[in-house]
Amino acid sequence: MQPTVTADLVARSADVERPLLSYRDEATGERVDLTAQQAGSWAARSASLLRDGCGLGPGSRVAVLLPPHWRTAAVLLGAWASGLAVSFRPRATAGLPVLEPGGDRPFDAVFVTPERQDDWLEDVPDATHRYLVGTGPGRLADVPLGWLDWSAEVLRYAEATPDHAAIHPSDPASADGTTYGQWGALAQEVATMLDLRAGDRLLVDAAEHEQPLKWLLAPLSAGASVVISANLDPAQRDTVVATERVTRVL
Repeated sequence: MQPTVTADLVARSADVERPLLSYRDEATGERVDLTAQQAGSWAARSASLLRDGCGLGPGSRVAVLLPPHWRTAAVLLGAWASGLAVSFRPRATAGLPVLEPGGDRPFDAVFVTPERQDDWLEDVPDATHRYLVGTGPGRLADVPLGWLDWSAEVLRYAEATPDHAAIHPSDPASADGTTYGQWGALAQEVATMLDLRAGDRLLVDAAEHEQPLKWLLAPLSAGASVVISANLDPAQRDTVVATERVTRVL
């Protein structure tokens, strides 16, 4: 994973008009398709929100408690493009605090779905800037005091290109100290393990594979596109594979 995230998104796409990232909710029928340029635009806006709206930069820490989703991709890529250290927690913690480096101080920003923010099983970490990220279409109807709707806030910011020169492969990309260079090597190893190649289209069951290393970083590092399917009925998987022209299934 190189710091030049938004530029790489466009450069690795063989066809800028072809979806790089598709999101399908099989229960509601919602569908979102993003080309490489559109995905890069959302990531750039997210980076601007973090940098200009929150005043964050290299050395800042953000917590991301989000499922596989196109908005999650924008949040993560925007954070990494800004040189931030990301703590990603895919599953609930049954109310137990999560021990990790720097756990004695609050995060600079936290991103969580409304469902997890209200879940008594979840230990949502404290943060200076707190954002709710919905997984449905449009903006959130109800945002509690002290929180902001990411979908509304991110549109306030321009698609400014982050200062990639300030980010180095040796900088920490996650709260445990794993660097950008190490995550990049891991992403390429996973892509090789999955036999992902440029032009492949990877189907991801959102309920089964929540780790972004697999559903986001590995396919992007290989130049593959991604189809995220929420509420996927296993009996309908072959239909989705055929409809989406999937070449690999995670």
